[in-house]
Amino acid sequence: MNSFQRGRDFAAWLGLVPLQKSTGGRQKLGRTSKMGQRDIRRLLIIGAMTRIRWALKNGAPSGSWLKQMLERKPRLLVAIALANKTARAIWAMMTRDEEYRDVPVSA
Repeated sequence: MNSFQRGRDFAAWLGLVPLQKSTGGRQKLGRTSKMGQRDIRRLLIIGAMTRIRWALKNGAPSGSWLKQMLERKPRLLVAIALANKTARAIWAMMTRDEEYRDVPVSA
């Protein structure tokens, strides 16, 4: 994990970030690249879909990031975004040698 400078680099290695094309200093974000570590990416997306199904069945906390995203975006896109957030959290925990804390964080 220390070979990645930031969580975004780790997420890019997994293939969970949009393709970037820049011209004239202006960045354009494209579709999510699927280049990268397939197995870990697949597990993160499956876990995210499980969390989304649970949130749809039981109701996501009002005002949460997940609820706001589900109201305006397709489920699979939200799953990829949630997997991206999870990958970044994993990177942060592993580089700081921390354990998981189940504390709600406002996004």
